[in-house]
Amino acid sequence: MWHDLSRAFVYETLHLQGRFADALHFFLYDTVKIWFLLITIIFAVSFLRTWMNTEMVRAYLAGKKEFTGNILAALFGIITPFCTCSAIPLFLGFLQARIPIGVTFSFLISAPLNNEIAIAMLFGLFGWKITALYIGFGLAVAIVGGWLIGRTNAERYVLLDVPVMQGDLHVAATSLNLKQRTGDAWKATLEIFRKIYLWVMAGVGVGAWFHGFVPAEFIADYAGGDAWYAVPVAAVMGIPMYASAAGVMPLVEVLTEKGMLLGTALSFMMAVTALSLPEAIILKQILHTRLIATFFAIIGVGIIGVGYLFNIIL
Repeated sequence: MWHDLSRAFVYETLHLQGRFADALHFFLYDTVKIWFLLITIIFAVSFLRTWMNTEMVRAYLAGKKEFTGNILAALFGIITPFCTCSAIPLFLGFLQARIPIGVTFSFLISAPLNNEIAIAMLFGLFGWKITALYIGFGLAVAIVGGWLIGRTNAERYVLLDVPVMQGDLHVAATSLNLKQRTGDAWKATLEIFRKIYLWVMAGVGVGAWFHGFVPAEFIADYAGGDAWYAVPVAAVMGIPMYASAAGVMPLVEVLTEKGMLLGTALSFMMAVTALSLPEAIILKQILHTRLIATFFAIIGVGIIGVGYLFNIIL
């Protein structure tokens, strides 16, 4: 319905035609659609999150075996609204609780890759099948990547003297009624939305410009198409950038429309959100360069592998 309304507004009410009209229609349609999906899914996740808190997560992970902990930490990453940099304080909290470092890295990888914003936007742009594949591959990268890091005896590369958390880690669930949970979830939803809605507009704006003014042949020629090197090149190009899924996802949609294979575009997006120079700079104050390099290498290989798998499957 909104697609038809925005088209009618641009082409019939404003009487616009040509590339600018195409770009404006794309901008209006995608912006409102993504805003609606973000509010809906962020509210649902925030409502579920009212039954748990950071201390509960730490307490639950502390007593688990390592590989089980990797799986649970990766799953917890889905319901935590963190980018790579804002996930680092919780990463330190996990270390303080003496949760194995490989498990903490599973969380650090999963949180930006599989957060509700990325899931909402993927669902809106590409449908549930692509979203389910992405979540599955993203969890696999987080679980396996954290497990591999745990095999390297990585604790010796933690530079900070993180004190052991004192006292009982068990935390009881907060007692809230339905009205309070709904109110807290709505408050959290608005807080997150206020932080990202301009990024959505900026990302959709860039995507709209590509959609209206960049010829498909340009993308096909310079994005590598199905060339073997397209995926690793896209992943490497994403590392110097730093943006949330809200900012980069609309560009992924347009790049695929213009001829870039979906796996290549997703590798670019995953590198932007999960591997970034700002993250490396912050981690440098906490971890030895060797561990940071190992982290980037393992996740980089995982992201490239996911890109190839998407291109083969789709």
